[in-house]
Amino acid sequence: MRSSNPVFSRRGFGRDNGYAGFNTAPQAGGPAVATQANPYAQPTGNPYAQNPYAQQQQFGAPPQAPATTGRMTIDDVVMRTGTTLGVLIVTAALSWALLPVDDANISRSYGIGIGAALIGMVLALVQSFKRKPTPALILTYAAFEGVFLGVISNIVDNRIADGAAMQAVIGTMAVFAGVLVAYKAGWIRVNRRFYGFVMAAALGFVLLMAVNLLFAVFGGGDGLGFRSGALGVVFGVIGIILGACFLALDFKQVEDGIAYGAPREEAWLAAFGLTLTLVWIYLEFLRLLSILNSD
Repeated sequence: MRSSNPVFSRRGFGRDNGYAGFNTAPQAGGPAVATQANPYAQPTGNPYAQNPYAQQQQFGAPPQAPATTGRMTIDDVVMRTGTTLGVLIVTAALSWALLPVDDANISRSYGIGIGAALIGMVLALVQSFKRKPTPALILTYAAFEGVFLGVISNIVDNRIADGAAMQAVIGTMAVFAGVLVAYKAGWIRVNRRFYGFVMAAALGFVLLMAVNLLFAVFGGGDGLGFRSGALGVVFGVIGIILGACFLALDFKQVEDGIAYGAPREEAWLAAFGLTLTLVWIYLEFLRLLSILNSD
C-alpha cells in the first residue's frame, strides 16, 4: 500500500499564477508589473482584481471584474468537500462490504482495489493539470479512490491489525482538527519559505519511496526497508507530518481564494486538494498501524 498524492505542485487558485497569493505581490516602490504568468496583475496583488474574459469597455479600457456574484465562499468549500468525501466514503463502504478479503477472494479483491487506485491516480493527474476544476472528474476520482481505500482498509483491519481502519480515521480527523486550530490561531505561517520547504521535503520523500519500491520489485523483500520495521515507523511519522503541512497549504489556498474573490467553481479545486491530502494522511496512518501491529 503505497501512499501517494499526485499533486505536489500546488497551483492554487488562478492556475497560471502559481500558488494563490505567493507570487502576485507588487514590486517595491511601484505597481505590480504584468507578466506572462499573470498579465492582469494589480497593485494589491489580487489575481481576481480583473477578469480577462469580461467584455472590453469603450475607448480601449482594460476588462473589469464583474459584480461580486458567483464568488467562492467558505460554505461552497464545505459543501463541495463534503460531497467529494461523501462519495469516497460511500464507495469505500461498498467495497468493504462487497469485496471480501478471505483466503478465497483476497487476490480478486486486492486486484480490483489496485486497479481502482491506478485509475484514481490517473484521474487525479488529469485534474491537476487542467486549468479549471471539473466536478465530474473530481467525483469520479473520489469514487475509485474510495474503492481502493475500502479494500486496503479491509485487508489491514481483518488480516493485520484489528481496528486499524477506525484508528486511522480518528488519527486523520485529529490531524485535520489540530492543523486547522493551529492555522487559525496563527501558529502556522504559510509563506514562500514554508511552501518551498514542504515541496522540497515532499519531493525527497516521494523519490525515496520510489527508489524503495523499485528495490522491492526487482530485489524482492522490503526493498531498502523504508516502509517496514523501525525505518518504516520513522517514515510513516514523516509522511503524516508532511500531510499536515499540505493541510496548512490547503487552508491557505482556501483563505486566499475567498479573500481574492475566486470564482465559485474554484471551490471544487479546494475540495479536490483537501481530499487528496486527507487520503494521504489516512494511508500513512494505516501503514504505520500495520507496521506497529505486524509480527
